[in-house]
Amino acid sequence: MDMNPFELLKNMKGIQENMKRMQDLLPTITATGSAGAGMVEVTLNGKFIVTDVHIEKELVDPQDIQTLQVLITSAFNDASAKIQQKIQSEGLKYASSFTQA
Repeated sequence: MDMNPFELLKNMKGIQENMKRMQDLLPTITATGSAGAGMVEVTLNGKFIVTDVHIEKELVDPQDIQTLQVLITSAFNDASAKIQQKIQSEGLKYASSFTQA
């Protein structure tokens, strides 16, 4: 069952277009997780980037809330960037094994 190389290329182009569309869509997809009956909420987009952190005043000194929200956002986004980098490098390892086969 040989596949026509031109068909394969045409399919790859379609896959690439779908991937591009998905990449464009990911930042618009959001979800909010909560803990402590809503006392802490974190909102992520489809690229696993924190777009919002909310902490109820009762949990910490009100003067510290803004700083804490920024620090949580920064730490999560740093971890997210690192995991995406690891996933990408693993994907590249697999892709290179396919090209060598």
